[in-house]
Amino acid sequence: MLVASNVCAQSWPVARGAGGRLDYQRNEHGDRVPDFSSCGYQGGDHPLPNAEAALLVRPSGGDDTAQLQAAIDRVAHLPVEEAGAPRAVCLAAGEFRVSGSLRVRDSGVVLRGAGADATTIIATGTGRRPLIRIEPTDAPKPKLTNETPISADRVPVGAARLPLAVGHGFQAGDRILITRPSTDEWIAHLGAKVFGVGWRAGRCDIRWERVVTAADDDGVDLDAPLTTAIESRFGGGTVARYEAPGRLENVGVEHLTLRSELDDSNPHDEAHSWHGVVANQVRDAWVRGVRFQHFAGGAVLLLEGASRVTVEDCLVLEPVSELAGYRRQSFFTQGGQCLFLRCYSERALHDFALGHCAPGPNAFVNCYAERSLGDSGPLESWASGVLFDNVRIDGGELCFVNRWLHPPGAGWSAANCLAWNCQAGVIRAFNPPSAQNWVVCFWAKPIGDAHITGDGDFARPISLFQQQLADRLGTQPAERIGPLLLDPIASTNPTLKQAKRFVAESDEPGPTLRGLIERRLAEQTAAWTPPQNVPIGGEPDPDSAPDQPTQPPRPITLANGWLTVDGRVLTGGHVNPTWWRGTIRPADAPQFGPSISRWAPGRYGVGLTDELQPTIDRLAALNTAAYDHHYGLWYDRRRDDHLLVRRPSGVNAAPPFFEQPFARSGQGSAWDGLTRYDLTKFNAWYWRRITDFAGLCDQRGMAFFHQHYFQHNILEAGAHWADSPWRPVNNVNQVDLPEPPPYIGDKRIFLAHKFYDVSNRHLAELQANYVRHCLSATKANPNVIHSISAEYTGPLEFTQAWLGTIRDWQAAEQADPLVALACTKAEQDELLSDPALLDLIDLIDIRYWCYARNGELYAPLGGASLSPRQQLRRSRQLSADFRSIARSVREYRLRYPQKAVAYFAEMYCKSPREGWAVLMGGGSLAAVPPLPEPLARALVDMAPEPVDEGAAALTLSSPTGGRLVYLLDNDRPAKLDLPAASRLAWIDPRTGRVTAEESHPAGAAELTPQAPVLWIQPE
Repeated sequence: MLVASNVCAQSWPVARGAGGRLDYQRNEHGDRVPDFSSCGYQGGDHPLPNAEAALLVRPSGGDDTAQLQAAIDRVAHLPVEEAGAPRAVCLAAGEFRVSGSLRVRDSGVVLRGAGADATTIIATGTGRRPLIRIEPTDAPKPKLTNETPISADRVPVGAARLPLAVGHGFQAGDRILITRPSTDEWIAHLGAKVFGVGWRAGRCDIRWERVVTAADDDGVDLDAPLTTAIESRFGGGTVARYEAPGRLENVGVEHLTLRSELDDSNPHDEAHSWHGVVANQVRDAWVRGVRFQHFAGGAVLLLEGASRVTVEDCLVLEPVSELAGYRRQSFFTQGGQCLFLRCYSERALHDFALGHCAPGPNAFVNCYAERSLGDSGPLESWASGVLFDNVRIDGGELCFVNRWLHPPGAGWSAANCLAWNCQAGVIRAFNPPSAQNWVVCFWAKPIGDAHITGDGDFARPISLFQQQLADRLGTQPAERIGPLLLDPIASTNPTLKQAKRFVAESDEPGPTLRGLIERRLAEQTAAWTPPQNVPIGGEPDPDSAPDQPTQPPRPITLANGWLTVDGRVLTGGHVNPTWWRGTIRPADAPQFGPSISRWAPGRYGVGLTDELQPTIDRLAALNTAAYDHHYGLWYDRRRDDHLLVRRPSGVNAAPPFFEQPFARSGQGSAWDGLTRYDLTKFNAWYWRRITDFAGLCDQRGMAFFHQHYFQHNILEAGAHWADSPWRPVNNVNQVDLPEPPPYIGDKRIFLAHKFYDVSNRHLAELQANYVRHCLSATKANPNVIHSISAEYTGPLEFTQAWLGTIRDWQAAEQADPLVALACTKAEQDELLSDPALLDLIDLIDIRYWCYARNGELYAPLGGASLSPRQQLRRSRQLSADFRSIARSVREYRLRYPQKAVAYFAEMYCKSPREGWAVLMGGGSLAAVPPLPEPLARALVDMAPEPVDEGAAALTLSSPTGGRLVYLLDNDRPAKLDLPAASRLAWIDPRTGRVTAEESHPAGAAELTPQAPVLWIQPE
């Protein structure tokens, strides 16, 4: 055993003993270096399988997405002799072009090429997606039973046994989940409540998935160790029997090249595929022998549901992206027991990285980062039990540190992690409270108070992981880890004979990991032979092209002053999505709800990158009638602090990102540290999301409000303007607006008058071009309702210009989109008085004014450079009520009987949300529960009746005698005049259901109310 250097002369935490096996040093608490050998496929117990070939697919010469996806799905359902045995979709030599994303959603599927030098899958087009996504269609719903507390005061790091009380009920073979809660006591002990970090209880719970290998009365033995101590003073822990039905197993991607197309004219292009392989909710999987080229986000992303995954002999080459956060993370895991073996990366920001509470153990073994642009190591909160074994970071750093607020809320990122025989420019390693980190034998500048020993030395064994595997399983399984490039030959004082040999060896370049991997890829390619006696993949089916609508559109039409779908008045809820704030922590993200232009790289689900089909399904299940979209307030989560400061770079940009409508130019540096926008070019991902979701709204008969602008950027907090694409420093278009911004009191922004100045011809043309794009992008979507802006109090002239642009576009394109007029009341009335503009408007949207319950009008000023909220704060008027809401809507329905009217004043005024009041005023998109279909159809012929002040009821009536009556006083008898014998249906306004029915002859009627709503149908 080599002696540690005098510079860092600490004892070794693990070393070979006299018998050749490893001896572990324990600290005073019993903690030790964990055994990492359970990382990888099947917990390291078995080599990667060679799956039986089941199908052969050849390139079509066109878009291969459909035929490849069909082959993947077909193989998943072929019969097998052995349950769970993987089967391979074999790709012949050649180039396969994929315009979408390939989804492996079933167990036992392997996607295999003819070798990385022979088979290439090219991600074509501008879609920002993973080329291959491994994840079941429906997220598994874990089932936990027999939850049992852990009985010991402390279970140390590295322990593979859990003490439990007698009668615990677990037995060998049980799959279990061990949970260590993140309590307030532990968080306080870590100092993780400080400003900028702010951990909360439950946010950093650690969950280990394990298998019981033996059980007795006192506890259970585990197949892999714990990587963070479980301590009763910090809340202890629990163990439960664990099932995850639907989780994928035995899935692989191997022996091919994955490449993304890109825009060669933009060195920071991001309008292309982001990840090569993204995997979640999968166990016992692998990626091997794959070359990745040009991906923006990274090569392999293993998320929190990934377990026992091996990634080996992979190369990441020529990544193209902004130099910004959550890009170029070549190999990343947030799962447990994942092994990255012989992996090469170049020009990445984070070559080898880990995510939030990655439970460990995880291992990076024999990996190399060339010309690294950043650091490797855990990036988010408390990844524990990570091994970096023979990892070299050329030009970058290896970090086991407290990352504080980069990314937001990260805090301590590394605990009980080990660097063994590693090289880097700098190794930063610090010990968190109640945990430790180790650095054993290194070539780097060391910084930190971790257990650091062996400066400039080589540790033996050369690979700790290999020796741990040998100790557990024997030498033959351990041989799979080699060959290793590290050559610890003593060469400081060679003999003459040795010197001659060293000279001879110096005639050629030294061995490199990339060269080793390339040779292995070439050997695999040369060894490939086409599979025999397997079916040949069929031709792609154009009818199954990705993202093709599966239902015909249900367009919104304007009829008798109502917005209707399928002959029914459109009613239901209104969703205004999140437009700032968020997180990518899986447990916390869902609380932020849907937002279709939010981008969480490689991460899918509510609060992350919303999957559009499930999103529309959830909205439809909630009786949603309208989704109200505008672009986000700013791009990344750093600006959530509302500071005005320039970000020194984009490297720490924090997701999820609220994508903007405009494309980045690849030039200069915007205030957020990414390159500047080009206001004449448009963000392909953003607009694809808009059109795809609008298409789903068309299918569901749902309205999609497209707010073209977001006034919040140009008023109120100065931070709103800091990162806006329209700010001159953030674009390449030389916009004539004040720069530096004239922040008032070094805090507030009042730029609305400049942004709305229609005499600024250059700005006005940029705005008109943008509006034309808003219209053109959704030209094929009949349910898109175009509106000028969210939070809008702009001047008359700007609204006129916006409407003029729409009118000109309509004439040029011979199109007739739905247009809403939502602005302050005086401006709304002025525009509606213009016959030419009135003909353009389909929906009068009451958002920025209302009548108070005492009849007074609340009508904020337009063009006053004050936001709705600022004007509301100064108002002393009373709130609206049921009567006044109905009055607001009714006045405009009676004045403009062929125009639809909607009421969303609760967003910006003192007004409750009263859907029945809106409906009884004649308003569309009223937030009422689902109505009986015959009633929804009958409403189309109805219109509001004029109402005297103090009336006891509100009425909608049709020329044929049908009426809908809402009784404002449900305690008194309802007096009605029935011109004809009628069927009366009482409706519960909370459910929309008929609660009672009766027939009544013609004439005067005095009825005892059975519910507030009465539907009268002449018989």
